[in-house]
Amino acid sequence: MTVGGWTMASRILGFVRDIMIGAFLGSSAVAEAFLIAFSLPNMFRRFFAEGTLNVAFVPMFAKKHESGDGALEFARDAFAGLAFILVIFSIIAQIFMPALVYAMASGFTEDNRFDLAVTYGRIAFPYILFISLAALLSGVLNATGRFMAAAAAPVLLNVIFIAAMLIADLMGGDIGLAMTWTVPVAGIAQVVLVWIAASRAGYRLIPRMPHMTPELKRLAIIAAPAALAGGVTQINLLVGRQVASFFEGAVAWLYYADRLYQLPLGVVGIAIGIVLLPELSRNLRAGDMAASRDALSRAGEMSLALTIPAAVALVVIPLPLIEVLFQRGAFTIDDAKWTALATAIYGAGLPAFVLQKVLSSVYFARENTKAPFHFALVGMVVNAAIAIGLSYHLGFIAAAIGTTLAGWTITTLTWIGAVRMGEETRFDARFWSRLWRIIAASAVMGAALVAMAFIMAPLFAISGVKIAALAVLVLGGIAIYGLAGQMLGAFHMSEIKSAFRRG
Repeated sequence: MTVGGWTMASRILGFVRDIMIGAFLGSSAVAEAFLIAFSLPNMFRRFFAEGTLNVAFVPMFAKKHESGDGALEFARDAFAGLAFILVIFSIIAQIFMPALVYAMASGFTEDNRFDLAVTYGRIAFPYILFISLAALLSGVLNATGRFMAAAAAPVLLNVIFIAAMLIADLMGGDIGLAMTWTVPVAGIAQVVLVWIAASRAGYRLIPRMPHMTPELKRLAIIAAPAALAGGVTQINLLVGRQVASFFEGAVAWLYYADRLYQLPLGVVGIAIGIVLLPELSRNLRAGDMAASRDALSRAGEMSLALTIPAAVALVVIPLPLIEVLFQRGAFTIDDAKWTALATAIYGAGLPAFVLQKVLSSVYFARENTKAPFHFALVGMVVNAAIAIGLSYHLGFIAAAIGTTLAGWTITTLTWIGAVRMGEETRFDARFWSRLWRIIAASAVMGAALVAMAFIMAPLFAISGVKIAALAVLVLGGIAIYGLAGQMLGAFHMSEIKSAFRRG
């Protein structure tokens, strides 16, 4: 609830940020150059920190924290080592920024987007240092059962972004340049926030010269396959951006669509995954297999109960969502149509992306990072074959199709691997009983949304009314799903209330 609540606040503010970017810049060259520049540090952040170091660091640190055996020294050594590596890496990236931009979007070389992206990239790239350190500090907090500061840090990022755009607009400044300089500034603010929280929790991590220890060697050994898996995931994103860069405006269309499906993914999948990993680690170490299976099953059940209806909504009513959220200023009706198409395709993959977050916790809790790497390799092949192969026939939308099908491929392999581990890593009978009921309730909601959208279509053409019309559509969908879910036995409100009371 804590992680999901703060993530919801962050994503709502993120929508405000993206709405403003769309209004000010639309799918222009400046918008696409900024989005590529901003994606560079974020890509490597997932490689170095959130998707790799933390999946190895959190179980090891949690074990030391609970036993009281050298947790502070271990955290300080990891902090110093990560900072040293990233400072060196950031310097190298500044030198080779043109090559990095070319690797991300070679289609930009045909116009002025390339030079803009290189300039923006050099300004924004130091964000990798600050946000990766913030991710490690967040791992410390999460392992000690403190989730608020880590979940609130992205809220700070979006507040600073919104303020920067407003100030630049009021002063008649260059909004693209203002947003780019905001990236490292926001990174500093985030790392300060979580550093203070970690210090209050008893883990004051002071920068110092790094030195290799047996624990760090073990951390590196465990993290290496996860780093490779993270690298494969980023290659998938890279393929999508490369395909999109050859179609004018497509980088922006995919970005706006990505932001929409990331809302339920972040609020539900990532939030549950963050909380589930430490819990599974504790249960497996204690040998409590029944508790492990119950935690996994309830996490999967709650994730799908919240994301399957969200996926259905993204598939059946993407255009009203995009028109109301983004179509204003420089963001045209054509931008809305192409973004809506990408949103629907991403939406079809949403349950897979969420289940992948839940199921991967099973592997990371056992300090198994090799299997997810192998699954990611298969997903990379599927994504590249579809995104590149179909781009000649379907254009930029092939990138979205590749992402979705690769997501389902990886999730299927991850689930099969978890089943083979043992009874404690399988979904229980209640999960499977509830799953078909969730799907049925979501189908009822989807049919109702299509009917409501058809009836209310004239209202979406009225600028002063369309926001209220969308609110009615969304709230109506929630109410219908809630009623259908209760009637079909997909979930019971008493269980949700009970879970929140225990939390």
